Amino acid sequence: MKLALTLGNIALLVLFPIAWFAPLLRTGLLPLFGLSEISVISGLQALWEKDVYLALLVTFFALFAPYIKTLGLVLIHFNLLSARVIPVLVVLGKLAMADIFLISIYIILLKGIGIGRVETDWGLYLFTGCVMASFAISFLTKRFQDG
Repeated sequence: MKLALTLGNIALLVLFPIAWFAPLLRTGLLPLFGLSEISVISGLQALWEKDVYLALLVTFFALFAPYIKTLGLVLIHFNLLSARVIPVLVVLGKLAMADIFLISIYIILLKGIGIGRVETDWGLYLFTGCVMASFAISFLTKRFQDG
């Protein structure tokens, strides 16, 4: 079981960066971005030009929180970090999930007001899957460490 959790975490270290560059949305008209495809990275680039404080927050949610959590779990699996930090890592995972919530709200708002055409793309599912897998791995790691 521990080997599967470790391998899953190592896979996430590769999959998260792929998800950041993968297209989340395809849109025909979107004033803030002006792009036909929006990824986490391209969205952050546009956000840095418009609102630095929001960009800092979203950068933390989208990039740093899930990656630091994943790195922490890998270190726990290799016995290089105490399992006592698992609650902190779980909080980081919840912060990463907040980013998916923000993206989902954004999609709903755009579809609801009928500005252009908005379609979800495979990157949204990959990013969501990475965050959910990380959440499951942290949950199972905590159970494995406790029991």
